[in-house]
Amino acid sequence: MTKPAKLVLVVDDESSVREVLTDIFLDSGFNVKTASNGRDALDKIDQYQPDVVFMDIRMPEMGGIEVLEIINRRGSQIPIILMTAYGSTETTIEAMKLGAFDYLMKPLNIKEVMRVLEKAVEIKELIDDNTDMPDEDIEYKEDQMIGFSPIMQNVYKIIGRVANTSATVLIRGESGTGKELVARAIHYNSVRKDKPFIKINCASIPESLLESELFGYERGAFTGAVSVKSGRFELANKGTLFLDEIGEMSPALQAKLLRVLQEKEFDRLGGTETIKVDVRIIAATNIDLEKSIEEGVFREDLFYRLNVVDIMLPPLRERKEDIPALVDYIIKCCNVEYSKAVTGFSNEAAAMLRAYDWPGNVRELKNLCERAVLMSSGPVLTLDDLPISLKKGSKRLSWLSEIEGESFKEIVSEVEREVIIKALEDNNWNRSAAASALKMNRSSFYAKMKELGIIE
Repeated sequence: MTKPAKLVLVVDDESSVREVLTDIFLDSGFNVKTASNGRDALDKIDQYQPDVVFMDIRMPEMGGIEVLEIINRRGSQIPIILMTAYGSTETTIEAMKLGAFDYLMKPLNIKEVMRVLEKAVEIKELIDDNTDMPDEDIEYKEDQMIGFSPIMQNVYKIIGRVANTSATVLIRGESGTGKELVARAIHYNSVRKDKPFIKINCASIPESLLESELFGYERGAFTGAVSVKSGRFELANKGTLFLDEIGEMSPALQAKLLRVLQEKEFDRLGGTETIKVDVRIIAATNIDLEKSIEEGVFREDLFYRLNVVDIMLPPLRERKEDIPALVDYIIKCCNVEYSKAVTGFSNEAAAMLRAYDWPGNVRELKNLCERAVLMSSGPVLTLDDLPISLKKGSKRLSWLSEIEGESFKEIVSEVEREVIIKALEDNNWNRSAAASALKMNRSSFYAKMKELGIIE
């Protein structure tokens, strides 16, 4: 049994535009209805429930923007393509903010009209097939962990066993796997949950400042120290201190950290009073600490102090069965944050997400979903909403031959991102080594990673 032809509503106060589009759409196998103004359009939409609407912006009685606002208030999910001969940046932005499916400039390019129509029909079919709306009371929580795979179930079991102890924990895994989420889960499931959870990234703070950040300082300890400052250890007293990227800490600071772990005390910079603390230490790293020990850049005695409990987080490519649940959760959170109503990815796009190896892991998946939801023109995300680099998978940089439609800035960002990820992979995700390989200083390298969304 053949499907009925899709119905297109053409709304324009110029009869010549209505006639031309009607002929084109009829020749292409569509049914067509027309309206000459906004009020007539609303009546025709109520009467015929078209699959797609092409509508002029400037019309007597009621313009296209006003109609779009009314359609939005009704909660309709009909793709609406706006047309105008008087384009401006403000109008375009307003139209897209209000949920227009697309925005075409007159004189119309017939190829572009048909491309947009076919895309709109595809989206409408997906809308009709995906009627489940996202939860509206979802709230993104920093300590929320998603995953039902056996390998993640094992991680949860370890968290449950060690949470209510004071054992030091070392969390290992590639960048973006969720090491901070594990640290938070341990803290908030422990007897220390009502006490501070303090974190510090050992790679993001210059070595010259890291010591004062950890231990604090007395007035006059150095130029600029005009008052006493408490360090992270003091702030975390009775709670948990999360030391991220512990493998980037200098040997001199490693020795001082070892003392705190052994003696549970330290001195502020420039201070004479020894301060006692009760702090649980959770450390994390994405580098091979055993190799760093062999190379003489990480203390073996500190490693054993930190590695009382070892939690290894799997990369996303090793738990791809968790991708649907992760995507569903991320999209629902983004819907709430950006006031969107995206229901998910099409089957083809979802299959591509499963096929990709995700070198940036869950963080990369979250960034992709967030961008797709933010830029979406309809409730279902399709292949067109995926970046070129993902479509090309492991064939890095080969996608440069298919950059039509991408801005120069987008192309450069894609290249920079791929080059940096490749350097990180080649150096076992050791940022210092990767920065050196690219002949960049560490702070610039770190800033570029943040700019490109590789880290937060």
